Amino acid sequence: MTDLSPEDAKLVTLARATRARARSVEGAAVRDRDGRTYAAASVALPSLRLAALEACVAMAVSSGATGLEAAVLLSDDVQDAAGIDSVRDFAGHGVPVHVGDARGALSTSLFT
Repeated sequence: MTDLSPEDAKLVTLARATRARARSVEGAAVRDRDGRTYAAASVALPSLRLAALEACVAMAVSSGATGLEAAVLLSDDVQDAAGIDSVRDFAGHGVPVHVGDARGALSTSLFT
């Protein structure tokens, strides 16, 4: 996949950098309706588990965002697109979620 807008390509870069920095199995980034971006890695604590997309959605919601324009999920296991339900719950239907591997090579684009 190479037909990403510059804004969506930025989400790939943010997700990749966040995943690498946290040494996590997942990295994600989202852009809200105001153009603000949020990036997060998955969280695996004994008392808290969040997929990377869930963490991004939580950040957006707690920052007062009213919806999302796009999301990116990079994962060691691209078959398991965890967190897409949280994007749908918050932003509704029709939001593109670009999914790729840990290197940032996108394999598919889903829509909530």
